[in-house]
This record gives sequence, structure tokens and C-alpha cells, in this order.
Amino acid sequence: MRRRAALAGLLLLTGCASGPSLETQGEVTEAPGDSKHLTIGSAGFTESDLLATMYGLLLNEAGYKTSMLTVANRELYEPALESGQIDVVAEYAATFADWLNAKTNGADAPAVGSPDLKATMAALRKLATPRGLTVLDPGRAVDQNAFAVTGEYARQHDLKTLSDLGRSGLEVRLAAGDECLQRPYCEPGLRKTYGIDVTGVDPKGVGTTQAKRAVQNGQDQMVLTTTTDATLDEFGLVLLADDKHLQNADYIVPVVNRSRAGSKGVTGALDRLNDILTTADLASMNQQVDSWRRLPEDVGRTYLEDKGLLK
Repeated sequence: MRRRAALAGLLLLTGCASGPSLETQGEVTEAPGDSKHLTIGSAGFTESDLLATMYGLLLNEAGYKTSMLTVANRELYEPALESGQIDVVAEYAATFADWLNAKTNGADAPAVGSPDLKATMAALRKLATPRGLTVLDPGRAVDQNAFAVTGEYARQHDLKTLSDLGRSGLEVRLAAGDECLQRPYCEPGLRKTYGIDVTGVDPKGVGTTQAKRAVQNGQDQMVLTTTTDATLDEFGLVLLADDKHLQNADYIVPVVNRSRAGSKGVTGALDRLNDILTTADLASMNQQVDSWRRLPEDVGRTYLEDKGLLK
């Protein structure tokens, strides 16, 4: 698989063709395409690079030629996906549904992503189809927001879930992004859904080293991170289960340009990974890249070979 690192002419998206007109919603009748030369999009962070790499390797195995294009901004890569300059990208179901909803219906439109995967997928496909995009079935892996405390703190207070923390009555200072104060999945949701006494938000970012160290040294009691965070062990941190499903269904879903990559050949190749890849697998691969300094290409290939998906 060949890698390209920049957008080049892709940056001139305002002059490019796009998917089906939104005036013809629900009228996409063109047969799924099966181009043999496909461009896989990556958003430029470790997990996205890993997924794009594995998508490319599986498509190569299925007889397609692929290249990888890194576009770190959804505002750029989504229109490129519509126009066919990018053919395949890994997305997150609830986040992408809400993003397309805001693009289609305005920034103030009510959110359509939710903890309900079935409802989220239905909303996402309804928004994606008129744009010439096909959303494949979600896999087993999910990258959701998650909350971690130190293992010692969890043992001391007998905490396994966020409900346990709420029942404990403990005061909690939370290391997170400053947007946590307004986001329903964060400080407001922790209070409303779990009854957690959040005394303040320490604006150190989502899952940053600084935020984790603040919890490790006792400055804060809990950190906002993600379910595929590969470095929690290094800081002595453990996740508390989201047992009341506060977080949205951000399962990983391949999204393809229907007119170029909507065929059964592409779908079948990508579904092979969806059937195998778990959240824990993805966290482990993230760790190999971020902590062990292995290349995404090497980590992805080894994983696929170990799972029998590559010869």
C-alpha cells in the first residue's frame, strides 16, 4: 500500500464535484461502484492510521490497489469522501452522525447520535445516503469517552462503575477539556445520570499526559479519556464502567463512497476486520505505536496475520 502525506489539489474542495444533491434525498439509484484503485483516508492520529492501514491491507488482499491519504480535518476529508477523492475512511458512528446532522440541518439541530447503536446507525445512514456515502455495519470495537481513576483509589473505595462512584458520595475533581462543563456526556451527565459530586473541572485536556499525571499524583480524582486509551497502566489508572450508558455509541464504522467503493468486494474485505477487531485489540495496537514506537503499518500487518486475515 502506498502512502501519500498531503492533500495537494484536494484542498481546493470548493471547486470539486460532490455527491448526490440533497434535493434528491432518498433517490440514490446508481449501482455501487467497484474501482480497483482506492484511496483510504486517515485523520492523522494513531488509531485512524492503524485502521486505514488495515483497511488498505485487507483491500490489497482482496485484489484492490490502494494508497493512503492523511487529512486531519473532517471538514476537508468528508467532502473529499463525497466527491470520490477519498474512497474509504474509518469513522465513529455517533460522532459522524451528529457531524453530518449539523452539516445538513444546521449547528443547532438536535443531536441524532445516542447510546442506542441501532437508532444511531439508522440516523447516520439516513444522513449519509443522499451524499453518496454508504455506511457499512459497525464492528465490535468502540472508541467512546471514558473515565478513569487510580487503581488504589478504586480499591480503597470499592469502585468498579460510575454508579459506584455516585453512590460513594465522594467529591471528585475531574481532569478534562474545558468543554466538559457544557457537554452532556461529561460533567452535566456525571451529575444527572450518576449523581457524582463533581467539585470542579481541571482543564488539562482529554486523556493528555498532563491530565493523567494530575490524577496519578492526587491533584485530581478522575480523568476523561477514551475506551481505547493505551497508556492507562503506565499511570496506574483503571476505567470505571459506564454502566448506565451515558456515552454515545461511537462504534467504528467503515464509510465508503458508493459510486467508487460500494461493491460487495469492498464490503466483504472490510467486514472481515469488523468481525474480529475488539476495543481491547485496538487499545493494544495503539499502545504498540504510541508507547513502543512501532510503525502503524507493522502493527496492523502483524495483527491481521495473527488473526489469519492475511496470508
